[in-house]
Amino acid sequence: MKLRKTLAVAAVGLLATTGVASAQDNGNDACKTVRLEQVNWTGVTAKTETLAWVLQQLGYETDIITASVPIMFQSLARNERDAFLGLWLPTQRGMIEKYMKKGEIDIIGVNLDGAKYTVGVPEYVYESGIKSFKDLAENKEKFDGKIYGIEAGNDGNKIIKQMIKDDAYGLGDWELVPSSSAGMLAQVGRMVKNEKPIAHLAWEPHPMNLKYNTRYLSGGEEYWGPNKGGATVYTMTRKGYAWDCPNVGQLLENFTFTLNEQNKMGDYVLNKDMDYAEAGKELIRNNPKILERWFKQGGKYTTTGVTTRSGDGDPVAVIKDALGMSG
Repeated sequence: MKLRKTLAVAAVGLLATTGVASAQDNGNDACKTVRLEQVNWTGVTAKTETLAWVLQQLGYETDIITASVPIMFQSLARNERDAFLGLWLPTQRGMIEKYMKKGEIDIIGVNLDGAKYTVGVPEYVYESGIKSFKDLAENKEKFDGKIYGIEAGNDGNKIIKQMIKDDAYGLGDWELVPSSSAGMLAQVGRMVKNEKPIAHLAWEPHPMNLKYNTRYLSGGEEYWGPNKGGATVYTMTRKGYAWDCPNVGQLLENFTFTLNEQNKMGDYVLNKDMDYAEAGKELIRNNPKILERWFKQGGKYTTTGVTTRSGDGDPVAVIKDALGMSG
């Protein structure tokens, strides 16, 4: 059965919409440790590690696990984890629907807009005439009939497997080659070095787009959604978490990035040999106004913005002090 052509989500139908909270977390020991989860993707990991560091400076403890996307959703539904910053819609809609229907998780808000997620090729392959999934299928011999994916169970892998099963665009006799994100990108690097054809899962933001001049295939709207896999990335939590811990909840709602900001963090990690948290710190150093966005806005969970866990002190000043920044 083919995936539905329209997978876009009306945000108002997913986001928690109860009234505004005003209480902080300083008297709630249950909020002391924030249990985060991440998948091994550069962008999601950079955001998560940056969030963990920020929370630590505000007086919280953090605990992070790394696993596959299905495990992330399951852990939130079972109240084993508190927050995940990597819900890509519409591509992950099929994986999350059952939890949403049961009311087992909350969508806090968008943390990144304008993303892409579909199959891509290097620019030299695109310019040779491989611009759509139909073009790809017609040139099987050039690609050895292989599309390179990432970790097993990932939604992108599932979509490719569904396309193969459906013989979509003539891909019925192709093969998905799963790997880790790092393993897939290493294969892309080897092929690009010798200007050989390769088709692989690709997404933006990610430094691959600049490093390999990645171009995205058209014609796959029935599986990937419109705009060549156009996507929005959401922050999600276990049911009720942002109301139980409104200070953290408001930070999660405010913790947003532009494509340029997330691309910069990815570049710091992959091309400048920074660890993920250090990449986040470097982003703040170079763009301290981002702290106003994260801390000073009130919203659904607090009316006055984000504070330290104790409620004392200016969180912007706390972060700047931790980074050795004056003013």
